[in-house]
Amino acid sequence: MTSGKMINVLFLCTGNSARSILCETALNCVGKGKFAGFSAGSQPKDEVHPMTLKTLETFGIAAEDCRSKSWDEFSGADAPIMDIVVTVCDNAAAEVCPVWPASPVTVHWSIPDPATVDGPSIAQEQAFERAWRTARQCVSELVNTVNEEPTPAVLSQRLNAISIDSN
Repeated sequence: MTSGKMINVLFLCTGNSARSILCETALNCVGKGKFAGFSAGSQPKDEVHPMTLKTLETFGIAAEDCRSKSWDEFSGADAPIMDIVVTVCDNAAAEVCPVWPASPVTVHWSIPDPATVDGPSIAQEQAFERAWRTARQCVSELVNTVNEEPTPAVLSQRLNAISIDSN
């Protein structure tokens, strides 16, 4: 899978305002030049969650290009071909996804939604920082696994195991 070509990875979440954005951004940091991260949602919010942007800023990650978008952007004929599609919320995993061209490896990582945390702002900040660390850890493992060039079946098995190990 890595034979010199850019590996495209799409992260899906229902709202595309927190977890999927964090994963997309993490992959674009960790997998520079070899991986391209994208994110989308089945019911995207009007904007990226403000705490997502604050968390990325806290960790020194540029977030000006982040936006909430529909997964329809990635199912059309002119969309980039995805090699891997990762759902990061249980709701998106249960939804009927579009048919992705080229039959990418599909994976589910159950990352807790930091946007659902109520309470003082410090609790929300901590939830978003945990989600960022989980996203970064999972993405790092994805990069290492893909770099080993396993067969698609082994790749799927290993990538699905990441969520079990990370939560």
